[in-house]
Amino acid sequence: MTTSYRNGLLAAVASLVLAGCATMNSEKPMTAANTTSATAANTAATPVADAALIPREALFGNPVKSGGEISPDGKWLSWMAPWQDTLNIFVAPVDDPAAARRITSITDRPPAGYIWAPDGKSILYVQDKGGDENFLLYGVDLASGKETKLTPFDKTRVQLLGASTVIKDKVLVGLNNRNPQFHDVYLLDLNTGKLTEVLQNDGYAGFMADNNLKLRMATRPNAEGGTDFFSISDGKIADTPVESTTLDDALTTSPAGFTTDGKTLYWIDSRGRDTAALYAQDVATGKRTLIAENPKADIGGTLRDSKTGVVEAYSVNYLTREWTALDPEMKASFDFLRSKLKGDFGVQSSTDDDAVWVVWNDPVTSPSRTYIYDRKAGTLTDFYTTRPELEGAPLQPMHPLAIKARDGLTLVSYLTLPPGSDPDGNGIPDKPVPMVMLVHGGPWARDTYGYNTTHQWLANRGYAVMSVNYRGSTGFGKNFINAGNLKWRTAMQDDLEDAKEWAIKQGITSQGGVAIMGGSYGGYATLANLAFYPERFACGVDIVGPSNLETLLKTIPPYWKPIIQQFHDRMGNPTTPEGLAAIKADSPLYSADKIKKPLLIGQGANDPRVNKAESDQIVAAMEKAQIPVTYVLFPDEGHGFRKPDNNIAFNAVAENFLAPCLGGRAQPIGDAVKDSTAEIIAGSQFVKGLGSTEGS
Repeated sequence: MTTSYRNGLLAAVASLVLAGCATMNSEKPMTAANTTSATAANTAATPVADAALIPREALFGNPVKSGGEISPDGKWLSWMAPWQDTLNIFVAPVDDPAAARRITSITDRPPAGYIWAPDGKSILYVQDKGGDENFLLYGVDLASGKETKLTPFDKTRVQLLGASTVIKDKVLVGLNNRNPQFHDVYLLDLNTGKLTEVLQNDGYAGFMADNNLKLRMATRPNAEGGTDFFSISDGKIADTPVESTTLDDALTTSPAGFTTDGKTLYWIDSRGRDTAALYAQDVATGKRTLIAENPKADIGGTLRDSKTGVVEAYSVNYLTREWTALDPEMKASFDFLRSKLKGDFGVQSSTDDDAVWVVWNDPVTSPSRTYIYDRKAGTLTDFYTTRPELEGAPLQPMHPLAIKARDGLTLVSYLTLPPGSDPDGNGIPDKPVPMVMLVHGGPWARDTYGYNTTHQWLANRGYAVMSVNYRGSTGFGKNFINAGNLKWRTAMQDDLEDAKEWAIKQGITSQGGVAIMGGSYGGYATLANLAFYPERFACGVDIVGPSNLETLLKTIPPYWKPIIQQFHDRMGNPTTPEGLAAIKADSPLYSADKIKKPLLIGQGANDPRVNKAESDQIVAAMEKAQIPVTYVLFPDEGHGFRKPDNNIAFNAVAENFLAPCLGGRAQPIGDAVKDSTAEIIAGSQFVKGLGSTEGS
C-alpha cells in the first residue's frame, strides 16, 4: 500500500510548509498537586474547578513513543522516543520489540520526519538547524549503525522527489544548493551516498517521477496565477504544457502519482467543478475516468496497492474523515478495524507485500494508540500508547459544527468545552464560559476533527475552544478557497466574528469573554482583529504572525519565489501602487496604535517564513505608543516552537496571560521559562510569574 512513493518523509517535510506553529510533546506523571490557579477565586464555582489540572509537561512534552513504522520486509519496527530530552529513532525486531536499540544520537532538535529506505537497509530522516527549515537528509545504516549526511551542503533544503518498489537502493532528491530558488534533481545512491545529477533546473517549481525513478512531469507557475504541467520524456521537458490551471484551481488541482507500470496517472482535480475529484488518466490516450467525488469536500488521501500502485481506497474530510474502499480486501480490512477501534484511524506504514500495517488510532478523549495489524492473520496487536500519562485525564470530546457566515458560506468548525460544563454532552454548556478562538495557520490549510493538544489544554484551563475553517481554508472546494482572495482584513476576519457571535447566541460564551489566538496566519488574524476591530476580542496571543504584509512578501524563503504570483493574487500585489496601498491597509503594523486589548507575542529568531522583524516592528510600534505588550523570543526556534522545553515555556506564559483576561485557571509558570531558551524582550510585568525575567 502506498500513497505515491513511501510518503512518510514527503509528508513530514511538506506539512511544515503551511502549518501554523509546530509543537512537540513530552511525558511527565500527571498530578493535581501544587497546580492551583492564580485566578482560582474566579473559577471555584464552575465545574472545571473539580477537574484535575493537566500538567503542561503531560500535554506538550515529549511523547513516550511516536512515529511508529514497519520495515519494508516486515522484519523490523521503528519509532521515535526521548533520549537526553530529545526525540531519537529506535529500532527493534518485530518478534522482539523489547530488544530495542537507539540508532541516532540527536541532542538538539527532533527530526522533522523519517522513513525506512526502500531496500530496508537504512533509515532516512530530515533535520534543520535552529528552525531555519534548511532540511538536510541523513541516513543511518541498520547493520553498522553508521550515520551519513547524505546531502552535505550549507543553506540547502532537500526535497524527496521519488522512491521505487523496484529500484530500492536509490531515490530521487531535489537540492537547491546551486540556486536557492530552484531544486536541481539528483539520483541518490543510498548505500554509497553518491549523487548523480539528473536535471539542472532553472525555472520549474516541482517534478514527478514514476516507479522506475524516471522524471515524467515538471510544474511551473503561469501568468494566470495557476500551474502549467509539462511532460518529460528521456530527460527532456516539453516546450508546451500538457495541462494547465488558472488561479481558481491552483490549490485544488495536481497530479497524484503514477501506477507502477507508468500507464495511469492519477489526478486530484477541480477543473470544471468546485470540489476536487479523483481521476485516472490513461497516459497514452489522455482519456480520464472519474473515480470518486464528493459535493461538500475535496478528495483527500488515497491508499494504493503496493505492487500495482492502483488506488484501493480514498478519503473525504468534511466534518470528519471518512474512508471509502474500492477493493474488497481493503473493505474487509477497514471493516475489521472499525469493529475494533474507537474513533478515527489510519495506516501510517506497511510492508512491501501489504500484509502488515502499522495503524494509528485517535479516540479523541484518550491518548492516541498505535497497533500492528496482521491482515492475513486478522490480529491487532498493541504497539504503543503515545502518552500513557494522559490515561484517565479529563480529556474532552470535540464537537464538529457547520456554522453559517453572514453571506451564506458554511464554516466547518470544531468546539471543545471545559470539563464538567456540559453534563448532557449536547455541545452547549449549562451556562456561558469564556472562550478562545484558535485560528489555524496557512491560511491555505484547515482544522480537522480529532485529538487536539491545544484544545485539550485550554479546555482544561476552563475555556471553550473554537477552531473555524474560515474562507481561504483548504479541503472544501475551490470556491471556498477563492472566497478569501484579497480578503485578509475583511471577510476572512468576519468569518471568525460570525462564528463568535454564533457561539454567543447559542449560550456557549458571552460578549467580552472571548480571546483570539493563533500561529502564522492565525497570528496575523490575532493582530488584525486587535488592530482593526479592537472591540471584538478581550485579548490576543500571536505566535509567529506577520504584522506587515509588504515586508512579509519581501522576506519569503527563496524557494517560494517561483510561486510568488499566487501570493500576489491572493494577498495583494506590492509591485503596483494600488496593490501596495491595499497591502499596507491590510497590515496590522500601521494600525498598531489602535490596539486596546492585552497582547502576547511569541517568535522564533530563525523563522524563514515570518521573519523576526515582523514581531519586532509591531512591538516597537506599540511601545512607542505606550501600549502594553508582552514579547517572548526563542533564539533557537523557527516557525513555531519544536523543542518541548520551549513549547512548554511559551504555553506557560500564554495560560498565565489568558487567566486574568478571561478568568480561567492556570498552572503557575514556575521554572518553565528558566528551563527554556526564552528571552522576555518586553512586558514581563504583564504576566504573573514572569517577574524580573525580562531581557533574560
